[in-house]
Amino acid sequence: MAQIITMPRLSDTMTEGVVATWLKKVGDTIKTGDILAEIETDKATMEFESFHDGVLLHIGIQEGQSAPVDSLLAIIGTAGEDISALLNGGTATEAKEEKVVEEAKPTSAAVEIPAGVKVVTMPRLSDTMTTGTVATWLKKVGDTVKEGDILAEIETDKATMEFESFNAGTLLYIGVQEGDSAPVDTILAILGPAGTDVSGIAANYKVGAVAEAPKTEEVKAVAQEVAVAEQTTSGRVFASPLAKKIAQDKGINLSQVKGSGENGRIVKSDVENFSPSTVATPSQAVAEATNTVAAVKPFVPAGEVFQEEIKNSQMRKTIARRLSESKFTAPHYYLTIELDMDNAIASRNMINGLPDTKVSFNDMVIKASAMALKKHPQVNSQWREDAMVINHHVNIGVAVAVEDGLMVPVLKFTDQMSLTQIGASVKDLAGKAKSKKIQPAEMEGSTFTISNLGMFGIQSFTSIINQPNSAILSVGAIIEKPVVKNGQIVVGNTMTVTLACDHRTVDGATGAQFLQTFKSFMENPVTMLA
Repeated sequence: MAQIITMPRLSDTMTEGVVATWLKKVGDTIKTGDILAEIETDKATMEFESFHDGVLLHIGIQEGQSAPVDSLLAIIGTAGEDISALLNGGTATEAKEEKVVEEAKPTSAAVEIPAGVKVVTMPRLSDTMTTGTVATWLKKVGDTVKEGDILAEIETDKATMEFESFNAGTLLYIGVQEGDSAPVDTILAILGPAGTDVSGIAANYKVGAVAEAPKTEEVKAVAQEVAVAEQTTSGRVFASPLAKKIAQDKGINLSQVKGSGENGRIVKSDVENFSPSTVATPSQAVAEATNTVAAVKPFVPAGEVFQEEIKNSQMRKTIARRLSESKFTAPHYYLTIELDMDNAIASRNMINGLPDTKVSFNDMVIKASAMALKKHPQVNSQWREDAMVINHHVNIGVAVAVEDGLMVPVLKFTDQMSLTQIGASVKDLAGKAKSKKIQPAEMEGSTFTISNLGMFGIQSFTSIINQPNSAILSVGAIIEKPVVKNGQIVVGNTMTVTLACDHRTVDGATGAQFLQTFKSFMENPVTMLA
């Protein structure tokens, strides 16, 4: 049975898309997960994968052409299948039904939406997001919602982000409960005038296994359980609803959990990472003293095996998937070089001696990398099965450790930035990443990545390439040690960096030449100020 594929909505503000590249042609066999095309949205150029098996029978939008969301993009079916009816208006009933399921939203024929009612769907908050988890609802059914109000906190594959309302009205329906996951474009909520009956709309939006809204009795039961959970002998415990639910499931007393959220609010990660500590009672203290006196007796282990299971977040799952794909698809090799950092230290001290100026060694590494990439664009590339893409713009991603994993904010056009501009931008983006306020667009489009563990005292290490980049630079700590200069052993400062390269795009000599240029900039910082 032929499947109609429409122009997808790949960002929350996308209204039309441009087909940048078709990676399949008519007649090709398609498998679920194959990349059909690269589509340019209003934010980035993204890969669009197939959710069907079959043969590509028709391409509706040619390379370089734009079309509105939901336009006919392609048709996948059985080799030789007659698709003339679909091309002439889609009169095949089965194909129409399949299209409704695929789009995960109603058509005008499926449901009539009253005036003033707005259906809010699960947003795509990152370029790789396919499903989202509602971490916390900040509004409940019956609440008045203003434009700009935060409706919920949604956990994506990269971060937990606040999702604000773009419409005003009363919250009439919630389609995805706290802790539940749902695909992008699944109904999330319905807003409209108070008292509006939206049961018909909710029913027509349901796709697959999307959970129904709980019955009144269930809501009351959950409310009572939450009320019990938040009461302690010392008073009210401030915690997110999801944290309370997890604590109740695990039998954890929230009064013993320290909150890391705003004003000490307990959040999901606090409960998941909580390890109960033993509070000694008087009888336990006596027993411990007795054990101490009897320590001369043979020791008999009497401990209890304790394990804790922490559910993988969307971010952790994505990190695992993408790094595994990179490690096992890109043939990595590594080049290591040691830098003389004496001039860099002296230059940094001089720069930071100026009023209102603050430059870190990491800023200098980023600047030197950007300048070296302009001289060696082969390193600033990406691999495709049909071609190698050489990027002549330099967008450097800077790996930042956050509570749930790793984020890579991107400095756009890094080669055009000064050292102080780089420092300010890194500080701003790293702060946003750690506070979960960073936007998807600020993590897209990197052409090269830098990972710095030198601040943790790590002297040298290797990193996995952040695809689609072709290389990543691992930066170690500055070490004071004996070095040979002009035939004499003196005290010097050195730093080790390792470049991981994709051998499909970057040959060994090319990577080595890049490192020599990088070394020259780092050991002579004045050349980066020209």
